[in-house]
Amino acid sequence: MATLDEQTPEWREALRLVRAAAVPAPSPAAREAALLPGDAGLQRPALAAARAFLAGAESERLRGFARLLVPGATERAVLCALVPLERVDARTRVTDADMGLTDADAPGAAPDRFPLVVVADNLRSALNVGGLFRTADFLGAEAVWLCGYSATPEHPQVARSALGAERTVPWRRFDDVREALATLRAEGRSVYALETSSRAVPLAGAAFEWPAALLLGSERFGLDPDVVAASDTCVAIPGHGAKNSLNVVSALAISAYAMRAAWDAR
Repeated sequence: MATLDEQTPEWREALRLVRAAAVPAPSPAAREAALLPGDAGLQRPALAAARAFLAGAESERLRGFARLLVPGATERAVLCALVPLERVDARTRVTDADMGLTDADAPGAAPDRFPLVVVADNLRSALNVGGLFRTADFLGAEAVWLCGYSATPEHPQVARSALGAERTVPWRRFDDVREALATLRAEGRSVYALETSSRAVPLAGAAFEWPAALLLGSERFGLDPDVVAASDTCVAIPGHGAKNSLNVVSALAISAYAMRAAWDAR
């Protein structure tokens, strides 16, 4: 049986087709022209081609991805198939560790933790996940929980950017962020969703209650509306430029720093 591996022609073709399906039509007119006849307008030809190829693949794992590309599949569903394919194809990137940079880490020092759990949902970039671990460790967060298709510390790109923080910060994995939410509730945590919502409270004005959890969404979609609604408070980092969002690692750094300051000042 063929394996999901960058040397497998079947895998390379699957990656090409799913990438094509993940590209949205550039305009309403183009989207209309891309609809398949007779399918109620729910599926682009590229999506159909990707699904047909995956469904007939020799690799069992590739066949499993075909379930995500049903007629009418959302862009999020297509990404759920694309992300693991792209991770196999991840190019080697230069990180601080590769540059031989040194720091003043104290391996034997006891971390000064505070009661914050960082919850990341469907992060596409494994390097960003590693950045979350490094940031969480630096600011003393209690744990990192990884949900959906977010990479876990076994992934080499997580370890490359975490620089060892994946070994110092406890972590858990959940298939669905809603499972994580239920666990947070059972632990009695106050849940804060970081999102660019019109209902969000500016981060500097939030009254944090402890123990707490901070929810972070995917780079492209953010958090699902029902997840934001299920949180206790939605918080936002006010922006002053043309862009209305930050890289997820930068957003965590700002937010966790503010929450750490609130904890230390209580």
